[in-house]
Amino acid sequence: MSNAIFKVPLPPNDQNKTYAPGTPERSALKAKLDELANQQIDIPIIIGGKEIRTGDTDNCIMPHDHKHVLAKYHKVSEKEVKMAIDSAMEAHKIWSRTNWYDRAAIFMKAADLLALTEWRYTLNAATMLGQSKNAFQAEIDSASEIIDFFRFNAYYAMKIYEEQPIHSPFGMWNRLEYRPLEGFIFAVAPFNFTSICANLPTAPALMGNVALLKPASSAVYSAYWIMKLLEAAGLPEGVINFVPGSGSKVGNPVMDSEYFGGIHFTGSTPTFQSMWRTAANNLPKYKSYPRIVGETGGKDFIFAHPSADLKAIGTAMIRGAFEYQGQKCSAASRAYIPKSIWKELKDYIVSELKTVKMGDPRDFSNFMNAVIDKGAFDTITSYIDYAKKSNEAEIISGGNYDSSKGYFIEPTIIQTTNPKFKSIEEEIFGPVLTLYVYDDNKYEETLHLCDETSPYSLTGAIFAQDRYAVETANKILVNASGNFYINDKPTGAVVGQQPFGGARASGTNDKAGSYLNLMRWVSARTIKENFIPPKDYRYSFMSEK
Repeated sequence: MSNAIFKVPLPPNDQNKTYAPGTPERSALKAKLDELANQQIDIPIIIGGKEIRTGDTDNCIMPHDHKHVLAKYHKVSEKEVKMAIDSAMEAHKIWSRTNWYDRAAIFMKAADLLALTEWRYTLNAATMLGQSKNAFQAEIDSASEIIDFFRFNAYYAMKIYEEQPIHSPFGMWNRLEYRPLEGFIFAVAPFNFTSICANLPTAPALMGNVALLKPASSAVYSAYWIMKLLEAAGLPEGVINFVPGSGSKVGNPVMDSEYFGGIHFTGSTPTFQSMWRTAANNLPKYKSYPRIVGETGGKDFIFAHPSADLKAIGTAMIRGAFEYQGQKCSAASRAYIPKSIWKELKDYIVSELKTVKMGDPRDFSNFMNAVIDKGAFDTITSYIDYAKKSNEAEIISGGNYDSSKGYFIEPTIIQTTNPKFKSIEEEIFGPVLTLYVYDDNKYEETLHLCDETSPYSLTGAIFAQDRYAVETANKILVNASGNFYINDKPTGAVVGQQPFGGARASGTNDKAGSYLNLMRWVSARTIKENFIPPKDYRYSFMSEK
């Protein structure tokens, strides 16, 4: 139950630092980049607060300089996974019964440490070096969004606990108890957002659950620093256990455990579907039905109406498609442009893209950096090569790539005459935008085409000055995206402002950064207390008089 003394105020969003020349934050970040780049650390498994080293190691590298090793990390075997489950369930005995405000205080402290101390530069530098993000992309991810997740989730938790049922004026008291789940949560994180890695285990933990965190193998470096931040904030041992390793070595024993209580997942659609199938097949052995929460793929769109502001569309296309090398689940990957504005828009975009610099994130003049690893590089460039060979497509900007030092791919725009072309239908997850030019008089027809082309439904944007055109698009595309933007790029959702998540093949749409997500990590119990219980079984209707 909530107590007025322990009210969590509605927080403001964290303010992004600019890292402009001459600012103290720029100097601090550059110093931290030098510090981390010039050392190689040994990253252990963390179970019950104890560091474990198996000797089975892999490297954390810089994607923009793949011969540079930042760290070696130890990988789990089935033995360590079982140890982590035991540790989590032991921690569950106390953590699940800890007052909500004591749990919230830990994450609020972590937010303040990240916002106000050197931790900000540590997390940002780790993300820049290990995931090849520029300073601004790191700032909005590994600093501001983590801070917002921790602060807003504490506020939303309080609002959930405050929500209580009505009761009769006299004679009884009805109340709801929001219990944590009985098992542990398997938090499976992607490489592309440090903030997602931070939120996946901590959102359930805030609500009294325990978790196993499996970071992406290509982002173990920043995930380790998240664990150290939570340790500094006072998170008790075993509440979140850190289990880097291959998907099968971690996932199979995790999902085979009777204590498996749920998945908090961000990653590919096929992986999520496979995990769901495994959970379904294992249902008889689980103590309860597991909560399955996932955000998966996207084929996100920008749709322009003839009335759209040309420079606004062009800017949205460049930022929406190419920031962080298009490696955002929300990144614009397809665009629909009316014929009447295409020539002028094309000239503008091609001209602007010629000014885009790409390279090491430590050079703050670079807008783009490297894609995450060789596997991503090979997959993305295969789509570019396919377009080069096709008689249905033309590369109008970019199309070059080089992996000799880092995994660099130019921002690439493909124009196709086929609205069902391979690169306009399939998720690429890289700096490739495919566009289709439509006849102005086929606006509604093309909106339906946009809705039907992809199995995904994550983000999308409409650009139009004509309000009727906006209204039409909003109605036709109602199920085409979980986050819909009007005259804005389809990326950059902010915690507390645009709760994030998609439907269809894009996930369960449980809206990270809102109370909706936190509700998935509790199991409510209704309690009715009768102060004056009846003492006669007879009802009034039974009387003969």
